[in-house]
Amino acid sequence: MSMLYEGALQDLVEEFGKLPGIGPKSAQRLAFHVLQSPSEDVEALSSALTEVKKRVRFCETCGNVSEDTQCVICKDPRRDQTLICVVEEPKDVVAIERTREFRGLYHVLGGSIDPMAGVGPDDLRIKELLPRLQSGEVTECVIATDPNLEGEATATYLVRLLSSVGITVSRLASGLPVGGDLEYADEVTLGRAFEGRRSVT
Repeated sequence: MSMLYEGALQDLVEEFGKLPGIGPKSAQRLAFHVLQSPSEDVEALSSALTEVKKRVRFCETCGNVSEDTQCVICKDPRRDQTLICVVEEPKDVVAIERTREFRGLYHVLGGSIDPMAGVGPDDLRIKELLPRLQSGEVTECVIATDPNLEGEATATYLVRLLSSVGITVSRLASGLPVGGDLEYADEVTLGRAFEGRRSVT
């Protein structure tokens, strides 16, 4: 990013610019917002940033975010211990929890297989998943990786790897969104919709 301002303001613009999804104009807007905000609001933001780095870690069992060695989901005795849902990131846990449809446990991989970015299976939390599935308690593993190329590659790898574990391995259904038009659907989405079709008679 070229120098637009000087000193502390330029430093702040540059730091905001390092955040994902924040371009130069957004970084500038955020910096001026901070500059014009009351001191107590800026201090609260600064404190929240410091505290999250100090207190938040990853659950030793599933890899979800937590302020303890185990996250609230892993500690909850009401969760179905026979089901494990495999997701890419902690934000995916939040998305699934919002549906209130899944009452099992999770396993967060910490990303997806992406050869172009140099991310292979050994860079993910796959080796931590296997002992959980081989415990004798788990009967089904639901693979809920993103429906993109990297997510599909990760799901395919996991299906192959888990085929000998002796449990049911399922994949989240995906297809056409409600309210969408066929002409705007890409080939992968449309193909998955055909694969997942069900009888209505």
